Amino acid sequence: MKDRLRFRPHNRMKSGGQFSRAYRRGGRARGAIMQVVAFEHGEEHTRLGLSVGKRIWRSAVKRNRVRRVFREAFRLEYGALPRGCDLVLIPAAPALKPELLATRAELVKLANKAHSHFKKRSSKELESQ
Repeated sequence: MKDRLRFRPHNRMKSGGQFSRAYRRGGRARGAIMQVVAFEHGEEHTRLGLSVGKRIWRSAVKRNRVRRVFREAFRLEYGALPRGCDLVLIPAAPALKPELLATRAELVKLANKAHSHFKKRSSKELESQ
């Protein structure tokens, strides 16, 4: 059980190409805590990417706190997230102080919503071809 909840390297988005593909073709959903971009990559596992900019978050301590809370929410809610997706999480507000419980609930809701937006968008693109 403990091994199942680990945040493994295959659950991370690593390359800039993965991020740009998600931004370019992914579905989006926005909430009070975060914005989620979802892109279905076709593999069995879901990957997490975090985009917390230095321009808005000057303090590294605050930037890293947001990253830690988002990463922990992803790790704990992994089973409830759509399979085979790249999920990019972006903080919704500059003065955000995220709480883990609220972040977990919003992550599941927004990830599923962004994934459904992606599905609709990709099905429309296939119909138009």
